[in-house]
Amino acid sequence: MTGFIIVAALLVVAVIALLLPPLWRAPRASGAADRREANLAIFRDQISELERERHDGLLAEADFVSARNELQRRLLDEVQPATTTPAGNDSGGRKTALALLVIIPLAAAAGYTLLGSPRALDPLQRQARLAPQQIAEMVAGLVEKLRKNPDDSQGWVMLARSYKVMERFPEAAEAYSRAGTLVDQDAALLADYADVLSRSHGGSLQGKPSELVERALSIDPDEPQALLLAGAAASDRQQFAAAATYWARLLAQLEPGSEEARALEAAIAKAREIAAAQAAGDKPGTKPTAGAGAVSGEVTLSGKLAGQAKPNDILFVFARAEDGPRMPLAAMRATVADLPLRFRFDDSMALGGGRKISDFRTVSVEARIAKAGMAQSSSGDLFGTLKGVKPGSQNLRLLIDQVQP
Repeated sequence: MTGFIIVAALLVVAVIALLLPPLWRAPRASGAADRREANLAIFRDQISELERERHDGLLAEADFVSARNELQRRLLDEVQPATTTPAGNDSGGRKTALALLVIIPLAAAAGYTLLGSPRALDPLQRQARLAPQQIAEMVAGLVEKLRKNPDDSQGWVMLARSYKVMERFPEAAEAYSRAGTLVDQDAALLADYADVLSRSHGGSLQGKPSELVERALSIDPDEPQALLLAGAAASDRQQFAAAATYWARLLAQLEPGSEEARALEAAIAKAREIAAAQAAGDKPGTKPTAGAGAVSGEVTLSGKLAGQAKPNDILFVFARAEDGPRMPLAAMRATVADLPLRFRFDDSMALGGGRKISDFRTVSVEARIAKAGMAQSSSGDLFGTLKGVKPGSQNLRLLIDQVQP
């Protein structure tokens, strides 16, 4: 908007500069004679032009005669003796100049207020008016430019943001990965990269998205989006006290009483409530702690099956009782791009039914790359299983090395 106002002001000044000097200066006695000489010169040039067009066959004889007569009539009108302006009227021109000096800027401002659209100066308003086809064409043009100049980091960032607006999150994440050091050194860009990468992986912040968030906060501990995502990632890991801490740092940056602040305050209060309940569970004589019966380890993909998996394929990891219902006791979702993936299941992550890992002597832990994107097994899925896992087992190694028939 500022740029528009500056340009508009310069245009108004230019108009005033063109209009005022002739009015401000006193009229010269030789002005009429100079004008007649100029008109005669123009008349000669136009007659010559008509004759050339007639000679080249571009103008019929009748049209030539008609045009020449019209020029002659206009010339006679121009060279009629003009009434001499009295010398005493010089001040009239200056008064007019002063009036224009005031009226032109006011008229321009009033005219734009009445007829213009100030909201159109807002970049977001301009973007909103673009049709989806126009946006797609602009993005296609940017892609073509980047093909010719793949080292344009700023261009990759622009493309990533464009894809995010279009909700094409995998393409946005890929574009951010091509931006190199421009993203690596900018906390806000790292946080946005983490966001689109998470969305392209079904909303999971574990793995690389969390790493990007940590890097963003190491550059700027108060980066708003990074704090929001860090709290969400901590909440996913059942670390509610940490989530409340991240969100409280973000809350300090929001306008008190705003809708965003109220929503965040509610999330902080809920996280602190759950964290307090978890802490109360650690006291002797109370129900099992969140860490009771925890199993943890790492999931990897066998090299012989790596060619059968795509980075965006959905990965499910879950624990279930060996001697009990088939309903998983705990589960997490990620993508193949997150491999190798660290996992940890404990009683606080119990799913529906109320059964916990610590309720059973042994459990099985399975990792499944779901080709259909569903938790249920289907033909062609890649999977691996660990059986006979005792609650409390740590540093497990789960290898995906089988194909579902």
